Amino acid sequence: MGRGKFEVSDAIMEKLQNDPFPRHLGVELLELRPGYARVGMRVAEYMTNIHGLTHGGAVFTLADVALGNACNAWGDDQVAMNATIYYLKPSRPGEYLTATATAENMTRKTGLYRIAVVNESGQQVALFDGLVYRKSPPSPGA
Repeated sequence: MGRGKFEVSDAIMEKLQNDPFPRHLGVELLELRPGYARVGMRVAEYMTNIHGLTHGGAVFTLADVALGNACNAWGDDQVAMNATIYYLKPSRPGEYLTATATAENMTRKTGLYRIAVVNESGQQVALFDGLVYRKSPPSPGA
């Protein structure tokens, strides 16, 4: 897995890779650096809604995991304050979805992130905006 040009500590990597809920859903951490994360998940049959499509909660969770990884990769404690998702295209069981989170604006106490969720064909499934609160002081250079 690529970490990018900014190094993420081994302790943070271990913490993020062992997050219980994403592990339960089979979410994979594909790429990580401070302010950026890419995660993926194969949609399972149990992740569907009554229409046989991927449940919105599964898509939201994947985007939220990308957000949590990107913001906590800085090394300071950050938690979501607000999240908005726009569902753009349905997905189905068996599809592999990827969520890419990118920091758009950082202040001393907050961070605004945009997360794009795409399917294997590169079609955008959802767009997610997340606002985080930085509980502890930002790392130097953040």
